[in-house]
Amino acid sequence: MAQGFSKLADNLAVLAAQGLYRSRRIIDAPQGIHVQLEGKTIINFCSNDYLGLANHPAVVLAFKQAVDRYGIGSGSAHLICGHSTAHHQLEEELAAFTGRERALLFSTGYQANLGAIAALVGRGDAVFEDRLNHASLLDGGLLSGARFKRYAHADVADLAHHLTNVAGNKLIVSDGVFSMDGDFAPLKNLVDIAKHHEAWLMIDDAHGLGVIGAQGGGLLAHYGLSQADVPVLMGTLGKALGTFGAFIAGSEVLIETLIQKARTYIYTTALPPAIAEATRASLKIVITESWRRDKLNQLIARFRLGAGQLGLALMPSVSAIQPIVIGDSQKTVAISQALLDAGFLVSAIRPPTVPQGSARLRVTFSAGHEAQHVDCLLDALAKAILSAEGRV
Repeated sequence: MAQGFSKLADNLAVLAAQGLYRSRRIIDAPQGIHVQLEGKTIINFCSNDYLGLANHPAVVLAFKQAVDRYGIGSGSAHLICGHSTAHHQLEEELAAFTGRERALLFSTGYQANLGAIAALVGRGDAVFEDRLNHASLLDGGLLSGARFKRYAHADVADLAHHLTNVAGNKLIVSDGVFSMDGDFAPLKNLVDIAKHHEAWLMIDDAHGLGVIGAQGGGLLAHYGLSQADVPVLMGTLGKALGTFGAFIAGSEVLIETLIQKARTYIYTTALPPAIAEATRASLKIVITESWRRDKLNQLIARFRLGAGQLGLALMPSVSAIQPIVIGDSQKTVAISQALLDAGFLVSAIRPPTVPQGSARLRVTFSAGHEAQHVDCLLDALAKAILSAEGRV
């Protein structure tokens, strides 16, 4: 073993003993409700493909046709020779979809958040983030060089306390739908406090876009908030839209600033143009097929009703993310494995992704699920949890 790596091996052993070791599962099928895992067909309850578009025939066809026109790779960064007609048209359509002047594509959501935050604030400025924000938002704040403060989850009074007597540019950053809890940020309160303190507000609507609001416009559409209310909007394409990549949407000045200053945009190869064309196809489906959101909400309500009857410890979420807090990491892993043995793929989420003592099963729903899938999952959950607690 290379010199010094014995310490790394010891660290890995400690993670395994604590039930915190992460392992990859190899899926041998398109994303969907049923996936192939180790030769078995499993019902998938941990994907972010909320509307069932990742393998939709129209989206796949758009990708294949775009490959014939554009090939596979984009060849370069957007500012060199990688910005295609497909990219440009998608940006215009995303701007219209979100009700904003412009949108700017990024190759991943992580890059969008890192790039936007660092482009807007730096040394001499301040950034304020919800304690339960996604890692990419927290990392963006830390790497920006700005004074970095985390406020208590969804606690606007705590945020207001931190905002007092702060010089320089001020940026408030929050998830819209929190990815591990499934609850909504108090957006209207955040808008009010940002305006009161002359701060910019950035919302990451990765888990709301396409799923929530009229025509899937996201959490901002749900609350009727404009570009003036929330100047910086981040959305991802790899969740409800079923493809890959991300974007920032906002004013002309914001987007031009990001083009000039966001290092994760300037120095990254553009996503394949065929992905952009596939996303244009999925965006049309998101807008026109509202039945997908209606069905998803019905499935969520059915699950919450059944889970309540079983006495499961659900969190206060009405989103497609329905966490069941177990607490102990090793017990959570054991229940996840029991569910897999029963034919259900449900992720065990453990620290540091969630706070210590709050390990959980993260159940996520898709419009592709059916009522019988929900009922069978509830039955399997009841048996797995009872077994883990030694009551079977």
